[in-house]
Amino acid sequence: MNMKQAKECIKDTVRLYLKKDEFGDYRIPVVRQRPVFLIGAPGIGKTAIMEQIAQELSIALVSYSMTHHTRQSALGLPFIDHREFEGKQYDVSEYTMSEIISSVYEVMRESGLKEGILFLDEINCVSETLSPSMLQFLQYKVFGRHSVPEGWVIVTAGNPPEYNKSVREFDVVTLDRLKIMEVEADYATWKEYASEKGLHNAVVSYLDLKKEDFYHVETTVKGKSYITARGWEDLSQILQLYEEEGLPVDETLVGQYLRNDRIVKEFTAYYDLYNKYKDDYKVEEILSGEASEKAVEKAKDAAFDERLSLLGMLLDRVQGEIREVMRLSDCLRELRAPLKALSGCGDTEKLLNMLKMQGKAREKLLASMQAAGAMSDAEQYKNKFILRFLEQAEKEIRVSTGIEGEEGYILVRERFQKEVAGLKRRTEDAGRRLHFLFAFVEKAFEEGSEMLVLVTELTVNEDSARFIASFGCPDYQKHSEELMLTERQSRFMEEIEKLDL
Repeated sequence: MNMKQAKECIKDTVRLYLKKDEFGDYRIPVVRQRPVFLIGAPGIGKTAIMEQIAQELSIALVSYSMTHHTRQSALGLPFIDHREFEGKQYDVSEYTMSEIISSVYEVMRESGLKEGILFLDEINCVSETLSPSMLQFLQYKVFGRHSVPEGWVIVTAGNPPEYNKSVREFDVVTLDRLKIMEVEADYATWKEYASEKGLHNAVVSYLDLKKEDFYHVETTVKGKSYITARGWEDLSQILQLYEEEGLPVDETLVGQYLRNDRIVKEFTAYYDLYNKYKDDYKVEEILSGEASEKAVEKAKDAAFDERLSLLGMLLDRVQGEIREVMRLSDCLRELRAPLKALSGCGDTEKLLNMLKMQGKAREKLLASMQAAGAMSDAEQYKNKFILRFLEQAEKEIRVSTGIEGEEGYILVRERFQKEVAGLKRRTEDAGRRLHFLFAFVEKAFEEGSEMLVLVTELTVNEDSARFIASFGCPDYQKHSEELMLTERQSRFMEEIEKLDL
């Protein structure tokens, strides 16, 4: 299965393991809650999907790599305890709490969440001294003398033996206590993730053309050669920062993230070409409705891979702006509730206290959910935005002199209205640039498949789909309907051909 399918399967498993009966007891007893064992090649996103599952289910997440643990850290350290049995004194060996179990309790204390996922990576690489204890743990959720708290689901992961020399193959007794899921790298699934994360378009455009380079592991005379999803994502982030700082990108940099000589050379050459297209076609002029005839003619005569790269470049710029619009829209929508609570507050000191209390409550929520690993990047941004707004509003009122009655609330409301006005301008700008993108594709590519690619990408991208649903886009509506009609006509002709009239 691919990572998207694995994510949904694990998410359903966790949800069902946490399902309770009318008396508040878990429907599946702990001893029958088989830990999930996610097995797949390194760097394909196993840890990332665990973070997403915890965030979507609003439960905590504690992650550990088992290769870092010895018997002592996993099971606890021995100590001598004095006991009395039938009037006689004895020295008894006891064990301190496992570092792993104590981390679970610590997260519960900091976040206030009582349910979560304990994710143990590289579980089939545990040290030989720890291996006998794993069977007890996998069946009874016990490390040493201490149990994983009730309400915590065990998910484990590991690499197949061909990728890791440290792997110890589980015997049948151990495997029979696991819910095994084998996953593999899948570019289509990763592309959805890349779009959501806003990864560098040069990376995505290159992989659209060379999907076979998405994941690549082989042994050469020089040693291991490998390309992973993790490598592409890390490369994407460093490319964005290099461009912000105006630093040159060369094979030396790319080779630090992609460990394959051929792919390093080809991607670096493509990246240089990608930037050349950006200069040649003058992307900003196209999206401002000022595309030159030279750019249109050049696009018409371009090879398919150049057309696809240009379209990806234009689409990436527009979708990036749309992403910012929708992020700000989400922030302002959630900000309405705390501001509504301030309405009608005629006492300045009371208003300031309410702003401070709201800020502290938001800060506490942010800290607890971050401690639990149960807050997505989007939710973190939203909460930080609201927290900053409340702090700045409080500061503005405090530095203003002679504030009386409802004047403090009016200042807060005016600040909010400025944000709304800014959102409106950015929404209109994004709408215009989306229109100019459609106009250029119509003119440059005419009846080519590029329009289908454009409409499809806008449809599957969550932010652009929400933007079009919320604010409309006549160009999208028109071409979407045309493409649907063409598709229906094609299917109809295929049915006629089958009849062999």
